[in-house]
Formats: sequence, structure tokens, C-alpha cells
Amino acid sequence: MARATDVQKAERLNLARTLLQEHDHLLDAAERLAGSCSISRHQAYRYLEHAKRLTAPVPVGDAKVAVLLKLSRSLVQRLRMSAASTGLTMSETVSRALVAALNRVEGPG
Repeated sequence: MARATDVQKAERLNLARTLLQEHDHLLDAAERLAGSCSISRHQAYRYLEHAKRLTAPVPVGDAKVAVLLKLSRSLVQRLRMSAASTGLTMSETVSRALVAALNRVEGPG
């Protein structure tokens, strides 16, 4: 079974938070969450336990999609070194660089 994306996790936590407010019994909330999200009841309990500690809804970000890019070897090497030195993934490093470049061209958006 594939792991949940960050967007799915945020959506499930927000739903779990809502279900905790709507249901008096944890079992009812777990069954509803499991059915709504096609996850096990055990996993639903994990989301509910996490949701109990939330003070506000979790922001849901944009879903990420794969994009094939062709970059020079030297640029890829620099990218790997930059990502390693900052502790970020290559994907996050590229995303941040693109956002910064686009903000310079288009303005913050």
C-alpha cells in the first residue's frame, strides 16, 4: 500500500479533528474516518490521536507532481551539494529556487 501524501495527511487530520468534535465516542469517529479515507481502523486511531493535540486545522498545501527536467551534469552536482549542505531534499531545493526566481520575474504571487 502506498504511503499517504502530505496533502492526504493534512486532509485526514482535519477530518479527524472535525469527527472528534462531532462524535462522543472515539470508536464512532475511528470507524467513520476509516471508511471515509479507505484506511484501517488502527490508522484512523493514529490520526485521531494526533488530531486531539491540534489547536487549529492543518493547512493543506498543493499536491506535488513529478516533472521530468534535463539539467547539465554540473548543475545536478551543484544541486546535490546544495541539498546535502542544507539538509533539504533536491526537490525542495529546486522548488525554493524556482519560487525565488519566479517572484523576481513576476512578483510575489
